[in-house]
Amino acid sequence: MTATSTHIPRPFRVLFLCSGNSARSIIAEYLMRKIGGSRFVVASAGTAPAGGVNPVARKVLEERYQIAPSEARSKSWEEFGGQDFDFVITLCDSSREVCPAWPGDPVVAHWSSPDPVLFEGTPEETERYFFQVAVVLKRRVELFCSLPFDKLDHLRLEKLTREVALTK
Repeated sequence: MTATSTHIPRPFRVLFLCSGNSARSIIAEYLMRKIGGSRFVVASAGTAPAGGVNPVARKVLEERYQIAPSEARSKSWEEFGGQDFDFVITLCDSSREVCPAWPGDPVVAHWSSPDPVLFEGTPEETERYFFQVAVVLKRRVELFCSLPFDKLDHLRLEKLTREVALTK
């Protein structure tokens, strides 16, 4: 690189994992796509895919965040087997426990989040609960996206990525 050239970092590859890949990981994926923009290539997957995106998760993204998750689909993490990621972030305890080793030495972090799909209540209460989960995920994604990636070594980046989970 010459003194006059500018280093343009490649986009970081991020994978969000949860069990069903129908709500939390979809919400996190699409929030990061919006907040992180072209700095990140983001995907989500599940250990036991639900087979579809939860309609309340879709509604929260569309109505509360003006995000159209038109390409969202529930998929297995096996679809990403062998791919290199810079970050693998688990969102539920069950996916954390069975998370395989990923090639390329990614930063692996756990951002435990309650599963809004399990919430029982009226449609209004359910939507409010999904939104509450999304608010926490959005804050974590914002903090993550604000990290000074170019100034941190792997261990420090891993520590800070894990600490994002402490944010409520």
